[in-house]
Amino acid sequence: MSTPESRTAAGPRILLAPDKFKGSATAEQVAQSIAAGIRRVRPDARITILPIADGGEGTIDAVVLAGADRRVARVRDPLGRSTEAGWAVIDAGGRRSAVVESAAASGLAFVAPDVDSALRSSSAGTGQLIAAALDEGVDEVVVTLGGSAMTDGGAGALAALGARLRDDRGAVLDDEGALTIERVAELDLSGLDPRLASLDLRLAVDVDNPLTGERGAAAVFSPQKGADAATVARLDRALRRWARVLFAATGVDPDRAGCGAAGGFPSAFVAAAGAELVAGSELVAQLIDLEAAIVDADLVVVGEGSLDEQSLGGKAPIAAARMAAAAGVPVAAVAGVCSVSEEALRAEGVLWSVALVDLAPSVAAARAEAPRWLEIAGERIAAELRGSAPE
Repeated sequence: MSTPESRTAAGPRILLAPDKFKGSATAEQVAQSIAAGIRRVRPDARITILPIADGGEGTIDAVVLAGADRRVARVRDPLGRSTEAGWAVIDAGGRRSAVVESAAASGLAFVAPDVDSALRSSSAGTGQLIAAALDEGVDEVVVTLGGSAMTDGGAGALAALGARLRDDRGAVLDDEGALTIERVAELDLSGLDPRLASLDLRLAVDVDNPLTGERGAAAVFSPQKGADAATVARLDRALRRWARVLFAATGVDPDRAGCGAAGGFPSAFVAAAGAELVAGSELVAQLIDLEAAIVDADLVVVGEGSLDEQSLGGKAPIAAARMAAAAGVPVAAVAGVCSVSEEALRAEGVLWSVALVDLAPSVAAARAEAPRWLEIAGERIAAELRGSAPE
């Protein structure tokens, strides 16, 4: 194997760009632990830490670590309770971009998932974050979607930005998540915040599910939000109704690939605000300028909790590996569990990998003491560098 050390007379330049190990460590904690292990074996290593994300939970942390300014806003959580949610502002090249994470305001972590929360959870808080970004005077808003509690088709967020949902008698409906869209008959956009018209609005999605049907938001994602079989069918009917109302108000068909993300959130903003859907991992890579960091590295280390077939579909670590391979930079991967063959990883540019479950005495130990085993993984990576270095 060719070695990163052959590219520089000084210590190797190592870019640590992991995603989170969900339930065990944040992306930054993962990177810091790996760095500690590498430094024990290679104190001369020049390490850069740049955590990545798929465009869901963890995105705000990633962009802030890359230099964005953190903001906090008071918003409503999925069930209408007051909470604080973080977002970020990026100033680059005379252009200001806001990054809003739907999970920070409308995430599943706010609820104890059951049928009632599946029906009542709203995206209003995410709409309030968009409003806060508009108040900041940004040119662009990026909304990252993932880990959401709601299946309201983005109706709550749209209402938080001034839209009115009316029933068949013309009365304005209160925001009650999917319970609202199953009764909506008309969408009144006359009060929608006019600043949206001149805003570049991008929605980061990592799925291609449509709004409704057997692959739709309700069928695929609402069971993890507490919906039983009857509620799944009820939610899908509500989303179909919402799609018809959106089309009647805007002339835009909202039931398209990607609009099933985050409980159908994109449907409202694709139809009513001209939002663009973009791949989450690619978008985050742009926001943190990952390509520039890769080009300046001798080795890139990626990672996530489970490196599996879904990862090969373009999740953040594999997207970063592909970017590094295109730049001619070798890649190592660290995972909690790795179920992908060495051959498949090499096809993506990953020259070697380390799985925590192969280091720890058990899967439970790997999860419970992830930082400890991540440091050992870092030692293994550094030893691999030393072992392959020319004399």
